[in-house]
Amino acid sequence: MDLSSFDPNSSGNPNYNIFGLPFSEEEAKLILLPVPWEVTVSYLPGTARAPERIKKASLHVDLLDPDVPDGWKQGFHLLQPDRKILFKSDYLRKESELFMDFISKGQDVDENRFMCKALKEVNEGSAFLNAWVYDQTRVLLEKGKLVGLLGGDHSVPMGFYKAIAEKHGEFGILQIDAHSDLRKAYQQFTYSHASIMYNALNEIPQLTRLVQVGVRDYSQGEWEYICNSANRVVTYFDKQVKERMFEGLSWRYLVDEMINHLPQKVYISFDIDGLNRTLCPHTGTPVPGGLEVEQVFYLFRKIIESGRRLIGFDLCEVGISSNEWDENVGARVLFKLCNLMVAGNQ
Repeated sequence: MDLSSFDPNSSGNPNYNIFGLPFSEEEAKLILLPVPWEVTVSYLPGTARAPERIKKASLHVDLLDPDVPDGWKQGFHLLQPDRKILFKSDYLRKESELFMDFISKGQDVDENRFMCKALKEVNEGSAFLNAWVYDQTRVLLEKGKLVGLLGGDHSVPMGFYKAIAEKHGEFGILQIDAHSDLRKAYQQFTYSHASIMYNALNEIPQLTRLVQVGVRDYSQGEWEYICNSANRVVTYFDKQVKERMFEGLSWRYLVDEMINHLPQKVYISFDIDGLNRTLCPHTGTPVPGGLEVEQVFYLFRKIIESGRRLIGFDLCEVGISSNEWDENVGARVLFKLCNLMVAGNQ
């Protein structure tokens, strides 16, 4: 499109789209699909409304990315959140909260018809969401668009993974996360946010390798799953990474090691709680420790420099806060992901 009248040095225009960019859906190379959903969040709610808040914060992000100076000129466009999905999330969130409170007290679900109904509705709602995300992303991929997904909780990209698998065949996921998300039907929710990677590995044979970075909160069962995965899951636990660095290894060395585990086609799944909690204090399930933003950006950049192809990404679990700190960090992470996505698909 003609950008001669657009000033990238001016303040972001709220009448334009994400980051104050003037691209329509047709003109943009990269389309961002917002998924306002947080039905199975097991601790702090708020992520369903993150896409709208991130869009507002994005107007204050400067457009010069030193890694990809002209990346924005390829065009980024955030679709409008589907209000029906948000309303469905709000309704089922209340159901899931009642259910989680009920089972936390050790009560028998089978003895309570209301709780049986609530569980059924939540699981059916999550399956509906997966199908909706699959349909939305499949259509965008068929149009030749690059696609990123903006959550919502970390359960939301399941349908996108399936669309990516159909489009690209074998691929790997780089997961930035404080959690392994390898629990089977956590809290009896089949598609729990804590089960996203278990479900992806179980349902998508094209997913050949999962590399997890930043994990620091996980169960005995998840540990055993990783150990018994025949190297399909490679986890860089936060404690071990830091101890290796304390003993003299550089981040560059560790990044090269991580990338060597990844296949040629790479999908990035970024749960914001993988970062140091000071950067995302209102995320759904915060954990002490974590990565710094520049550490993660360095890792992403080295993936592109290695010649691997970035085929998709999601950014999930961004909380909302009164001072908009979480949203500002989320907007800057999103901008980097967008720029690297277009840089890796020239």
